[in-house]
Amino acid sequence: MLLKDIRNLTRLKLSRRQIHIPATPSPLFLEPTRAFAKPRAVQPLISSRWLQTSQRRGAKKKVTLALNDIQQGAIETVALPPQDDAEPRYPPLLQQVRNNMLKFSHCVLVTRVGGFYELYFEHADEFAPLLNLKKSKRKALRGSKRPAISMSGFPAYQLDRYLKILVQDLNKHVAISDEFLNDAPTKAKGEPQYTRRVTRIVTPGTLIDEHFMDPWENNYLLSIHVDPEVFKKEKTVKESPGSSSVSSVLNLPRTEVGLAWIDLSSGDFLTQSTDIASLPSAVARIKPREIVLDSIFQEQDHSRIVSIMQEDGHVITFQEPSQEPLTVKDWIPMLEDAVYDFDTANFTASEIAAGGSLLHYVKHQLLGSRTRLQAPVRHQPGEHMSIDKNSLKALEIRSTIRDGTYEGSLLHSLKKTVTKSGTRLLTQRLSAPSMSLSTINDRLDLVEEMIQYPQLRQDIVSLLEQTFDSLRIVTKFTYGRGDADDLMELSKTIATTSDILNTLRQHASLRNAIPIDYTMAASETQRRQCISTLERRFNLAQPLELAHRIEHAIDEEGLSEYHRIEDEAESEMSDLAQDVLGREAGEEDLKEMPKRIQPKPHMIVGSFKSATDGRDDVHIMKRDASTTLERLHNTLDAMGETKANMERELRQKMGTESLVLKWTPNLAHIAHVKGKDAARATAHYPRSLSSSKSTRSFQVPEWTQLGAQMDETRFRIRTEEQRVLGELREAVVRNLVKLRRNAAVLDELDVACAFAILAVEKNFIRPILSAEPSHTIVGGRHPVVEAGLGEQGRKFAPNDCQLGDKERIWLITGPNMAGKSTYLRQNALISILAQTGSFVPAEYAEIGLVDKVFSRVGSADNLYQDQSTFMVEMLETAQILKEATPRSFVIMDEVGRGTTPEDGIAVGYACLHHLYHVNQSRTLFATHFHALTEMTKDFEKLGCYCNDVVEEPDGKFSYVHRLRKGVNRESHALKVARVAGLPEEAIALAAKVLKQLKGATNGTAKASTNGTHLKGRVDNATIHTQRQKQAMDA
Repeated sequence: MLLKDIRNLTRLKLSRRQIHIPATPSPLFLEPTRAFAKPRAVQPLISSRWLQTSQRRGAKKKVTLALNDIQQGAIETVALPPQDDAEPRYPPLLQQVRNNMLKFSHCVLVTRVGGFYELYFEHADEFAPLLNLKKSKRKALRGSKRPAISMSGFPAYQLDRYLKILVQDLNKHVAISDEFLNDAPTKAKGEPQYTRRVTRIVTPGTLIDEHFMDPWENNYLLSIHVDPEVFKKEKTVKESPGSSSVSSVLNLPRTEVGLAWIDLSSGDFLTQSTDIASLPSAVARIKPREIVLDSIFQEQDHSRIVSIMQEDGHVITFQEPSQEPLTVKDWIPMLEDAVYDFDTANFTASEIAAGGSLLHYVKHQLLGSRTRLQAPVRHQPGEHMSIDKNSLKALEIRSTIRDGTYEGSLLHSLKKTVTKSGTRLLTQRLSAPSMSLSTINDRLDLVEEMIQYPQLRQDIVSLLEQTFDSLRIVTKFTYGRGDADDLMELSKTIATTSDILNTLRQHASLRNAIPIDYTMAASETQRRQCISTLERRFNLAQPLELAHRIEHAIDEEGLSEYHRIEDEAESEMSDLAQDVLGREAGEEDLKEMPKRIQPKPHMIVGSFKSATDGRDDVHIMKRDASTTLERLHNTLDAMGETKANMERELRQKMGTESLVLKWTPNLAHIAHVKGKDAARATAHYPRSLSSSKSTRSFQVPEWTQLGAQMDETRFRIRTEEQRVLGELREAVVRNLVKLRRNAAVLDELDVACAFAILAVEKNFIRPILSAEPSHTIVGGRHPVVEAGLGEQGRKFAPNDCQLGDKERIWLITGPNMAGKSTYLRQNALISILAQTGSFVPAEYAEIGLVDKVFSRVGSADNLYQDQSTFMVEMLETAQILKEATPRSFVIMDEVGRGTTPEDGIAVGYACLHHLYHVNQSRTLFATHFHALTEMTKDFEKLGCYCNDVVEEPDGKFSYVHRLRKGVNRESHALKVARVAGLPEEAIALAAKVLKQLKGATNGTAKASTNGTHLKGRVDNATIHTQRQKQAMDA
């Protein structure tokens, strides 16, 4: 019975001793073709050993098996494995997207799909409205019952536009996932056509060459290292009534803090060691786009430093520390090749820790891309003037205090630079002026040389305008991002640098031919050396060779034509983009888009366009860029002539004048005729590939063969172009150090020329710098206010200032709106300008070096930190009293005005006393508390000065902005109120009340004044206590 069943089921041919089984077994014996689904109705009737024997592959058509080998009796069965007939969760594209989203969960993922970058799932839901993108839904699989998936996208050439919104405006981290075509063996294994993997993570501090970067400012990434255990040792934050805590660095333990910051776009790498108290000012000076902290600072116990940084609006990123902290030796692989001036012993432990954390973060964000940073420069606080955070704002050095805008700032007023990198250097110098007399005088010598020789200045400025931002250009090549346009810009910059060097040499030779004026021999000799010093810093031998190679290789006209056609393609692409996305654009939809409108990735490319599409090829490399390229072009030209001859012969042979040999995406290499010629061509080539009423396309074997050869030649041309461009890119990297140093010299020339132009236009003079703690200004002016008044046709009233051994503090009184705050600020700015290396707005200036500038001017509250206006004022005052030194310059305006008059006088006196006896700083102190002038009469080195109001008989008045020695006890507040537009009834009532108050307090004021004179000299603490008590009693 068993044998009969076998016959019926398998139709085996039996003989007396043998059974013949067909070479292609029945479905009974083999697994069916459907994957993961075996038939359950029929159980296998043959043992597994026999089944394995029957399925051996070979050349035979049948398998012979002895009858005795067939198992008799009941056949053992094996339970089928559990079957999973559920549909896949996502198709390959969406599965890759989901995997990347899980891997880079802290980022917004944008995925390249054909000519688009797309967002999926929750990222599309959250960010499509913020990016003003149309959001659509698509099914994960056709016929799937799963919920539709959200998606949105934008054309690939608009990547920078949307990165700006995500990274700069929203402060997000963006992971860019690009697509890579899998090779045939990989696809044969069942992998999808494309693999999509994240190639880079873009954060606010890791921008490299994005078009939305501000070219006039550095894009710094800062790492801060501070020992978190310090905050556990001592709970120093004091509780105050009505406030949770005072968020001040002054209330934290004084511990060392390591800073390290880089600009990936230019390769700048700097470090600094500071302390907690100076940390906010150091961060404000650096102005980072992103701050990196160890993840431990996310904990509540260590969050105070984070809140202090966030208070200033900084973007903070937390990262897990590396398992093995990086040492200084670990930095070297990420630096440029020539680091012989890199002394590893100069860095403190905190700086090394901060630098290691920073480079670890960069390496992670760039996903393995090698960096070639410049050798790290240690920022020594003793070598630079410190401008604290409040002074940077109050003096409006980089932005205005009211609107935070660039227009109206000191930088805006001084900016006469013509290059982007020169402007960045100017900003750095204004934020951290030098403390070295030799460095300052060298800068001033160069500025004076440019002033004295205007033709030299004009020639240098004209040449600088022809240069490009070579510092950022060469850095792009270290990341493999430089393209043909960058090479051309670099070549032009090198050539222009050579012209600048020749101009300097010519000037130096003519200058040396002029006899030295022996009345000024020392200064004249020193000034002549400044040009020669710049000459020696240029290194142009190898860069010039590189420039010649670039000019010889790249076809500038072809490059322009390439960009023209690329712009046309982008224009066409933008018209279709949203329409395609509206149809749930996935890979299938994008494949239907014409290839001619697909955007090209921004990278080094050779010839583009299809090989034989009937249009002229556009090449960005010259034909003779290499011998191989020249030979390939000659071969292609010969083939082009062969094609023309073939076309002419076919026309003559068939009598078809309209015949054209061409290439199309669908039919490849064809011959095309139209009109009556279609019938004539049929006799010779009866088989048509496509036809219509008036046209016909057919294949010509000779043309098919020739076209394939032309395609191959064009492909080889593109490959050779890529090779030549790759060599040029490597040559740029080999010259990296020389190019960066040449760029640094150009920046210094740009700043010197800018200062010279400013001095000529604004009538600035050269300051005299010394090591004495003095400040002598004659006819000083505020550079920004003067420029604003000049636009209105008004003149600025200059003022003198003499602080030194005789008078170390000036106590200034006077009416509102008379210019006290302007006077305070202008003297601080003159010191900053002088140590920056600029001429200053004055008739005469002799300035002792200033190590720190402090200011307490203006008023503002900080409600987010639960700080009133007076609390903010006191925090700023505390910073000054604790940090100012005898070499510092302090300006304080209206200290104590945020509280009662009695308390305000007490606080103001205490500050003056501390500044006079303890800090001993050069100080300008403006106040409306006139009692302070009497209370400080015994301060021998304190002088009282004031400005006035001139009143006319008809009630009109004008301010006298010039200061005079003495005290003005009238603030004239009602005059300012009337100018501001207060109702006359209110003004009249205020005048009446003021008169009554003055009469009532006249006797009290006299008693108070008489009580402030102290007899004898006691220690500073006693003086402080007694006088504060007397002021409070008064």
